[in-house]
Amino acid sequence: MSTHSPTRWGPVKSLLCLAPLLVGVPLLAFRVNYALPEPVVDSVNSATGLPQLSEARVLAHAKYLSEDIGFRTVGTREHAAGDAWMVQQADDIRRQCEDVVRAHPTKKLECEVWHQQGSGAHRFDMMGHRLYKTYVDLTNIVVRISDGTPEGKQHAVLVNAHVDSTLPSPGAADDALSVGIMLECMRVLVNTPDWSPSHAIIFLFNNAEESLQDASHLFSTQHAIRDSVRAAVNLEAAGTTGREMLFQATSEEMIRAYSHAPRPFGTIVASEVFSSGIILSDTDFRQFQEYMNVTGLDIAVIGNSYLYHMRKDLVENIEPGVAQHMGENVLGLLLHLSSADSPLPRLTEGFTRPHTVFYQFLGLFIIYSFRTANIVYAALFAVSVVLARAVYVDPAPALRTKSMLGEHVKSAAAVATAVVGAIVGANVVAVLMTTGLGKGLSWFSSERICVLLYAPAALSGRCLVLSRCHTLLTDVLYAGALASQLLFGRLRERTTFVSVILSQSVMACAGQLLGIGSAGVLALTASPMVVAIALNAFLTKASDDISLWSYAIAIFTPLSVGAQMFYITLDVFVPLTGRMGEEAPAEHIIASIVAGIGAYMLPLLVPFVHRFGRRTIARATILCTMATAVTIAVFSMRSPFDQMHQKRVFVIHMENITTQEQHLHIAAADSAPGFPQLAQRIAEEWSVPGAVPMLMNMDAWNNDWDVMYPVSAVLTPYKFEMPLRPEHLDVIDHGFAVSATNDTIDRAAGTRSLTLVIRHPGIIWSTIAFDAHVVKWALDDNPPDEYARHHVKEASFYGHDAWTLSMVVKIPEHDADARIPVNFVGIHEKAMWPGKVAEKAHGGRAMQLFEEFDAWLERETAGTVDALLLGCIGGITTV
Repeated sequence: MSTHSPTRWGPVKSLLCLAPLLVGVPLLAFRVNYALPEPVVDSVNSATGLPQLSEARVLAHAKYLSEDIGFRTVGTREHAAGDAWMVQQADDIRRQCEDVVRAHPTKKLECEVWHQQGSGAHRFDMMGHRLYKTYVDLTNIVVRISDGTPEGKQHAVLVNAHVDSTLPSPGAADDALSVGIMLECMRVLVNTPDWSPSHAIIFLFNNAEESLQDASHLFSTQHAIRDSVRAAVNLEAAGTTGREMLFQATSEEMIRAYSHAPRPFGTIVASEVFSSGIILSDTDFRQFQEYMNVTGLDIAVIGNSYLYHMRKDLVENIEPGVAQHMGENVLGLLLHLSSADSPLPRLTEGFTRPHTVFYQFLGLFIIYSFRTANIVYAALFAVSVVLARAVYVDPAPALRTKSMLGEHVKSAAAVATAVVGAIVGANVVAVLMTTGLGKGLSWFSSERICVLLYAPAALSGRCLVLSRCHTLLTDVLYAGALASQLLFGRLRERTTFVSVILSQSVMACAGQLLGIGSAGVLALTASPMVVAIALNAFLTKASDDISLWSYAIAIFTPLSVGAQMFYITLDVFVPLTGRMGEEAPAEHIIASIVAGIGAYMLPLLVPFVHRFGRRTIARATILCTMATAVTIAVFSMRSPFDQMHQKRVFVIHMENITTQEQHLHIAAADSAPGFPQLAQRIAEEWSVPGAVPMLMNMDAWNNDWDVMYPVSAVLTPYKFEMPLRPEHLDVIDHGFAVSATNDTIDRAAGTRSLTLVIRHPGIIWSTIAFDAHVVKWALDDNPPDEYARHHVKEASFYGHDAWTLSMVVKIPEHDADARIPVNFVGIHEKAMWPGKVAEKAHGGRAMQLFEEFDAWLERETAGTVDALLLGCIGGITTV
């Protein structure tokens, strides 16, 4: 029995009718998502005569830091040069402030500068590993702008960026761009005639984020004005291209404050995903939360592909308009937070988890409270229930309720299993690409090309489920004798359409009750579906198919919101897969993202295909399966990497001062094919004759990689013996040593007290690892109450070559003297390639090797590998 009009269009004609929306809406979302303002060059607006934020000036600051100074790894000479330059910039702002006050004596404005220097220690758990950090004489440059009164300084907002760069990077986007934005914000604020802050702004230029957030810990625990901070705004970098985005927001007040930015951009989905820890990333925001207990915002610029090629994190690769967008948003936010309308005074009692939903919809920043969400989502559910009854017509009134329930249960199950089918279908292809063909990460060289690989598989999975679900569900439900409706040969289009609304409204309500703000995107897409089905009553008769106009109205929102989620998610996750490690399910993560968001974008696929019957579904399944086979064949021939999307490889030249041995270690952090073959070629070219690469076990006792611990846990390392060239035969003597002082044993207490002294002249990021049952130490008040492996990492300012660790350990039964073997390793300050190219003559045998090795690697891989080359010194001693 057919419930369709005999004059209905077929699937091809219907799809062609909807094609402008299916194609045009994602393109519109793309344009909105990546829209950037025109860069401003002039520092003063020629029309108003007022200072304005200039992207040209921001980029000039970033260029000086990243290219004139260069690789600012904590502890290096360049790091010290960056610190000195920042002090000059802060002093210049103070002079500008004083000039403004002299010119306008009644103006309330004061700029204070601190060059903080200090030492400390903190625990830094990461990736499931326990780690301790200690630092010596690290610095911060702090500028406070206020009205000069005690009342004006009582409540402050902290805005932060880090001056240092990560190991293999000059750090233009990460994080010199943010430094330049903060400098420009200060210049504009100070020189704006009618601006006077009601509340203070503290600009923190911290000097050690990449060494695991040491300098932000220093400010948060030791600076004199830390207690005046009510909120923190952290500026960072992530992703590949696009605009700046709000990644974390920890209170409703700060989310609403962000809405005062001229172009706010962010979603609660991104915030909740980031906060969950799924994304392998962390920022200084963690220190401000943990040690100052303040709320705030974590804002990242997504405007540079530095995650692909760390060496090329240069100003020339930053997209025009990115700095302007982020800078104007930060300036607008600071103007609001420093005004009389600021929420800062209300945050004196701390903060609680935000009960606020916010998301981006075609350029609009929508924000509402959980209370509003509860009301709206409940109303949406009630309306969908009414619609469920309204669209159902049964010739047997006595069976109406039971039949309606059975039909909707069947339809809802079909909708749910279709989503599951999409995810399963995509992940089957992921298994085939990785385990079957050994072609993982074939999509890595383009952020969105993975859609071509996994979308057909997701569609074929959904269609296959739909073609089978009726028989299965009929058998199950007919056995329960629910209703005569189960005898129909296909699902009712109208009923299934409303079941989609019911399903999304139920999930929105359930998610909201569980405190999951991301459930709002389901309510967002269900609402126009309600409008569409209501309008359909005026467009069609009860016996007709649903009007294509109703489909057009209903799919606009999920297409636009889903497309935007696609762009943002893939921009962040695709480059991150290059550093997830061999064991991480990178392929399955991307496959699930494509399938899950694809199902969100096309929620009405189920009712739409059921308007044409099972034969059409079967044909669609065959077509999608054929398309999947073609894309698998095409992608299996692709190389994952190119010159702009490179494979991340880590290389360590290790000089062991205990054994006088030298080894080359090479590791990768992705599951892409080809690394074992590359390791073999390296062994043939650079190791001793006949050498076979040794695949090493990466665990807590593999101390050769301790300078990168615990990130080293995701690496797949090989080890090579180095040939002894004549210049390598000299005895290695770097002065690197670990000793014990203040060494006493208390037999009655069964403990040993000692102070480890680690001397590391010319060596940075020194790390020690040892096994002991620590009772007490200087790192924190809660060492593990057991015999355990401990890792302690150091970061110090340039020229500081020693640090200490005092502790009390239990004397083990097997060793009355409690002797402790200590592994130690660090990076030769002048042996990092390419960061220390200018000083290669002073980098020892490691730099001699790296210059040749890097050139060979460039030729061998055609520029598709980005290698971090570190010259390390290590050994073992017993204290």
